Amino acid sequence: MQIATVGVIGAGQMGNGIAHVFALSGYDVLLTDVNTDALHRARDLIEKNLARQVTREKITESDKDAALARISTTQTLADLGGTDLVIEAATERETVKTAIFEDLVPHLKPETILTSNTSSISITRLASRTDRPEKFMGFHFMNPVPVMQLVELIRGIATDRETYDALLAVVESLGKTAASAEDFPAFIVNRILMPMINEAVYTLYEGVGSVISIDTAMKLGTNHPMGPLELADFIGLDTCLAIMNVLHDGLADTKYRPCPLLTKYVEAGWLGRKSGRGFYDYRGDTPVPTR
Repeated sequence: MQIATVGVIGAGQMGNGIAHVFALSGYDVLLTDVNTDALHRARDLIEKNLARQVTREKITESDKDAALARISTTQTLADLGGTDLVIEAATERETVKTAIFEDLVPHLKPETILTSNTSSISITRLASRTDRPEKFMGFHFMNPVPVMQLVELIRGIATDRETYDALLAVVESLGKTAASAEDFPAFIVNRILMPMINEAVYTLYEGVGSVISIDTAMKLGTNHPMGPLELADFIGLDTCLAIMNVLHDGLADTKYRPCPLLTKYVEAGWLGRKSGRGFYDYRGDTPVPTR
């Protein structure tokens, strides 16, 4: 399968990063979102991040200009119908994702590969809501996409070998590394990472340590670059909670029960960096713990 054009659905944190790396690797990218402001913000952020790469001598000024020229935006989902590969990077809610696929599928070319950047939802179940389960895969990039080297490739029960090989070649063309995961809740990375974050929240909830103590202990005691609560804020507490709920529901094991404090923060709208408050308050010059 020859892939030259890529459609990206969702201009948020993941979508703009995916558009960035594909455009920089020579693909023509069509980025879509229902929100015009989100598309403008994504375009500005991509330009800012490319400029940072120029400053750090990772790429040249001409590389930056060429990448930006390859990115187009649209609010019309049907415009993605002519692309060779579609990557859905919308919010981590299954109802939202399935609605997108049902709207998009009638406009796709028969040969178009359809993927989801979901970090936890069943690929087999998502694929069943389309007309091409054999050409559907999980294509899970890590955040921030321009920096992180890993891409999880997840096959549904019907995914064919040709589709897997095509996406493996795409990952290699991006200069990234693929890890194959089976279609079980949260796959590999989040199956391991999210329970650790959830346990860190329980440690805070039970008063074992403060936000600073927990993050400092994990950074200096286990050589993690970020503490688990700082990382949760970076990911988004709503995303962490959604993945824990998928694990709890999908595996029916109480060890995956989301911490009540995590639920309370999400109910309060304290979602981390993107909302200005989470386990840290980001509204000042320096992040300050909220507990």
